[in-house]
Amino acid sequence: MGTVTIGVSIAVPEPYGSRLQELRAGFGDAAAHGIPTHVTLLPPTEVDESGLPAIEAHLTEVAATGRPFPMRLSGTGTFRPLSPVVYVRVVQGAEDCARLQQRIRDASGPVARELQFPYHPHVTVAHGIDEAAMDRAFEELADYDAQWPCTGFALYEQGADGVWRKLRELTFGGSVVPAQPGHAGIGRGALRG
Repeated sequence: MGTVTIGVSIAVPEPYGSRLQELRAGFGDAAAHGIPTHVTLLPPTEVDESGLPAIEAHLTEVAATGRPFPMRLSGTGTFRPLSPVVYVRVVQGAEDCARLQQRIRDASGPVARELQFPYHPHVTVAHGIDEAAMDRAFEELADYDAQWPCTGFALYEQGADGVWRKLRELTFGGSVVPAQPGHAGIGRGALRG
């Protein structure tokens, strides 16, 4: 057996995920259709293929003790000039994502690793494209808003063709999503303006 590249993320559900993916492609990001719209919990990580069962067992345990939480995306941000990325901000659920990714990367687990940059949950909408297109992405999605109950995460593998494919969906053990005071209208996702 050889090595494989895996990642763990929270998928942005439909109809928001495919809409953001189409917008990303429209900004000129050639990788858009190979990367499902997501919030990263474990960035691309090369592992020995024989270790996948232990990784899946670890993720199953993390999910079993997790509880659903409200997620909300709103507005844009950028990592420029440090990294050529424009993203939609996670304005609700960010702390939950941070706790979850720490548990996934725990030093005692099979995917313990340090991060290149401090963890910052986000949804990439433009990466490595020309500055004018990055500016357009930043401006056009400035009023973007979407929210949904996050009920789990998934394990993905990157194929030789560069496309990320879901290996396994993991659902949280809890069944109740906490109330969202002042945020009626769960499930909306729109460009306002």
